[in-house]
Amino acid sequence: MLQLTKRAEYGLIALTHLAGREGEVTSVREIAEYYQVPRRLLAEVLKDLCRTGHVMSQRGANGGYSLARPANVVTLGEVVAVLEGRPSIASCESLGAFDGGNCDVAPRCPIRSPMQRIRSSVWNMMQRTTLRDLADPNFQLDSGSRKRVPFSA
Repeated sequence: MLQLTKRAEYGLIALTHLAGREGEVTSVREIAEYYQVPRRLLAEVLKDLCRTGHVMSQRGANGGYSLARPANVVTLGEVVAVLEGRPSIASCESLGAFDGGNCDVAPRCPIRSPMQRIRSSVWNMMQRTTLRDLADPNFQLDSGSRKRVPFSA
């Protein structure tokens, strides 16, 4: 199962929060308290995102973070790759096995090609989804195209 790390989750939560307040400076404390996430880990993630040019920091009493680029430009895939690398679905998708590493069933594996296609589809979807999309409660990604579909519970 594809699962993001807490670092990636908290990074995406913070960036989505900032995308909803584009142009404003927001403190780590505000984000951590609002979403009930560990402030220390959130601060570390935001520092990393500052180093990679995804957010800007402002020091001082009214300090905090803001997006460094427009929310409609930064993709989910870009953020996940920065925080944890490209995701794997099956163990054969890990870098070592994928590059000719130690997979015992590779010569006869019935799932390698389908899993690679699934991984590619998931990654492409992540690359098409922007922070603006994540901040929009009505956004749903249609399988293969960027189509906004009314949200229904």
